[in-house]
Amino acid sequence: MQQKQMNIELRTKTGTGVSRRLRNADMVPGVVYGKGMDPMPISVKSCDLKEAMSGEGGKNNLITLVGGGTLDQAMAIIADLQRDAIKRTYEHVDLHRINMSEKLRVTVPVLLTGSAIGVKEGGLLDLAHHELHVECLPGNIPDNIEIDITQLKVAQSIHVSDIQLPEGVKVLDNPKTPVVSVLGRAKEDEAPAAV
Repeated sequence: MQQKQMNIELRTKTGTGVSRRLRNADMVPGVVYGKGMDPMPISVKSCDLKEAMSGEGGKNNLITLVGGGTLDQAMAIIADLQRDAIKRTYEHVDLHRINMSEKLRVTVPVLLTGSAIGVKEGGLLDLAHHELHVECLPGNIPDNIEIDITQLKVAQSIHVSDIQLPEGVKVLDNPKTPVVSVLGRAKEDEAPAAV
């Protein structure tokens, strides 16, 4: 798991007008919350937020907060990120302050490796779940969960219970849930009858 640093500023003012002014100055309004603390309004530069999410870990990167008064050197993870539907600019960020010795729940992307036998035979690959819900210590959050689909044949599925997980990582999704399948070949159109 990647660790990043991000400069933050504590805010004393909140509200729609304040948030709009922050966004116009290329800042992102946000809040830091966590166990045993009151939510604290913050702001962060848009470029710093983007950098904190760079790399394979994305939103699951562990972030050391810098310059936030009582939050200086606190560890956090991005809990929620809102983006503008059209411009895709960052609108608001929720950071969850974490304790490195307490388990947390995150979603981790699924990464397929190999080429399924069933696809080579004419089947269609169906990835039903692009990410899985896991529980682990912050230091054990995987960048992704790899699933080798090489031996997957037509009409076969790989379920949650079939996935090999890194040590200390537990999947919270139903073990019987199919994650990836190879669907059967479509019926070929019948040849037109000879005239």
